[in-house]
Amino acid sequence: MDNSTPATGMHQENEKKKLKGDRLPCSPSRVLHICHIPNDVTEAEVISLGLPFGKVTNLLMLKGKRQAFLEMASEEAAVSMMNYYTPATPYLHRQPVYIQYSNHRELKTDNLPNQARTRAALRAVNAMQLGNMGMANALAVEGRLLPGQSSVLRIIVENLFYPVSLEVLYQIFSKFGSVLKIITFTKNNQFQALLQYADPMDARYAKLSLDGQSVYTGCCTLRVDFSKLNSLKIRYNNDKSRDFTRCDLPSGNQHPPSEPSVLAAYGTQNIIFPSYAGAAGFASSMGFPQGAGLSVPGVPGAVAVNTPAMSGHMTVPGVTGIPVNSVLLVSNLNSEVITPDGLFILFGVYGDVHRVKIMFKKKGNALVQMADAVQAQIAITYLNGQRLYGKVLCATLSKHQTIQLPRAGQDNHDLTKDYSNSPLHRFKKPGSKNFHNIFPPSATLHLSNIPPSVTDHDLTNLFAKAGSTVKAFRFFQKDCKMALIQLGCVEEALHALIELHNYDLGENHRLRVSFSKCTI
Repeated sequence: MDNSTPATGMHQENEKKKLKGDRLPCSPSRVLHICHIPNDVTEAEVISLGLPFGKVTNLLMLKGKRQAFLEMASEEAAVSMMNYYTPATPYLHRQPVYIQYSNHRELKTDNLPNQARTRAALRAVNAMQLGNMGMANALAVEGRLLPGQSSVLRIIVENLFYPVSLEVLYQIFSKFGSVLKIITFTKNNQFQALLQYADPMDARYAKLSLDGQSVYTGCCTLRVDFSKLNSLKIRYNNDKSRDFTRCDLPSGNQHPPSEPSVLAAYGTQNIIFPSYAGAAGFASSMGFPQGAGLSVPGVPGAVAVNTPAMSGHMTVPGVTGIPVNSVLLVSNLNSEVITPDGLFILFGVYGDVHRVKIMFKKKGNALVQMADAVQAQIAITYLNGQRLYGKVLCATLSKHQTIQLPRAGQDNHDLTKDYSNSPLHRFKKPGSKNFHNIFPPSATLHLSNIPPSVTDHDLTNLFAKAGSTVKAFRFFQKDCKMALIQLGCVEEALHALIELHNYDLGENHRLRVSFSKCTI
């Protein structure tokens, strides 16, 4: 079992002296070690910690030692869970519990006694996640899933000291399931939103987890309840409303985004639909400590700037202090495949990469220097835990403040490169639309800068030759310079983006590749 005994003071001091550079994070495992659990906690309550992040496949409770081991279905799910809870301590029965990767790769509990309750709890959870109606009805009888608990949530943001955009809400609530639609509006001087999940059970989990939490420390408190509506109808995709299942909706300029049914449900008086800065949406890493707000991994407290978020600038609102470190430590890379150019292209989706250094003695580790600290945090939020070339990528803040270039004449085997003046930077122009098109990695890629002579057959063949499984392809109806291509999985999309972004299509056109917010 994992050693949960605290180290002695002398041992801790010796360990500190050994840390001359970066401390590499623990190797990811789909088994998580949970410490300091309350004596009266139930199996279902421990399992609930992992529910928003994926399927829970096994559990071992050691109540005498106040420990538990939770096994997720994949490393990606476990990494997402760690990303969520690392900056913010979770609570069970109002007591803090602590989560770390286990040394175990899987749990073997078949021959252990007293596992009947655990197996029953896991079966119940899996039935709920698969949408088993019989289990859902059983839960309704037990009073856990009641009539009127629909897939649409009504969200009120109290003490709105900083802007809360549609993108902020999407990032927070998508941790609990597939978000289909969002409408934001203001009523009686309160910023509100309606949010629709694909599954009403996901809405239930989100309500239980998020009601009463604060987006930023000491302000922007979420009040979450079930809506009277069963579904949302959205006319426009803009900064006030969005249907994530449809990319073809118009922006609608300044027209109100919601249907009359929404207005009828909540009244029309004082609804003004204000504009909130979309760039503010990148502050959160979805960690919720008691009495605190969403925090950024590796940075104590909320990330802040002294001026409000403005269109065309990556800014993250908070309370005090500005993070200064823009260098990332990227580990668990596939050393046989990864190159500085590949990391430049990948991390360049989320900020302007200035330098990349792959470690000479440990080629599975690299340093990536972004243009500023906020872009570094954005890259961590979206790329940490993604599977790349068969391994789960780990991205954290480095101890280093900058990447030193090799001296003149020094042979660095092309492992350190400077990209400060690269023409491929996506965010160098203030006000660029790229600031508003930053999305999580997905299996669907957005392609642009396509010359008229290139056909759908040409592009699908290009991606197939790069090793991708092309599931679907569609040109934009009004602009054939752009298209969507859906690949077999997110990992394939990461590989294709690295391989084909800036690919020469002829006629002075180089292909631009980014992640799409929707599927075909």
